[in-house]
Amino acid sequence: MFVLGVDPGVSRCGYCMLEARGADPVAVALGVLTTSPAHPLHLRLAELQVELRALLGEYRPAALAVERVLFSVNVRTAMSVGQASGIAMAEAAAIGCDVVQYSPNQVKEAVAGYGGASKEQVQLMVQTLLGLAEVPRPPDAADAAAVALCHLAMAPVRAAYEGRR
Repeated sequence: MFVLGVDPGVSRCGYCMLEARGADPVAVALGVLTTSPAHPLHLRLAELQVELRALLGEYRPAALAVERVLFSVNVRTAMSVGQASGIAMAEAAAIGCDVVQYSPNQVKEAVAGYGGASKEQVQLMVQTLLGLAEVPRPPDAADAAAVALCHLAMAPVRAAYEGRR
């Protein structure tokens, strides 16, 4: 089973495709999709859509896990993150993926054991949990991996809860 984790953004959109192999998930694709700030927003969003669609088409994940934007001081940044997140969720839903959003604190708790963990702590735990030689860079890639790992940790709990409803 594959899970795609996304740390949404228009300039930099982190992604991590994890293959769940028992207790040891494997990162089969990890990186950042980038768009040029010199291009108009609608073209950047279209470029992001094409690249996300290609990732989803290649691996056909069972789930998309995306970090939810809870608060942002910069409204413009929050809007672009929301637009990128919407594209990822719509593309995943269109191919039948389960789409789940997690708060930053949920991700940190699941990966580092503490909802107030620093970016560096999360990056080190991602490296450890995935058995990577180096800390994933840029941080957007590590954040996407953390979201995917959070989903793998939370999926059994979600399934149990949904089964009881």
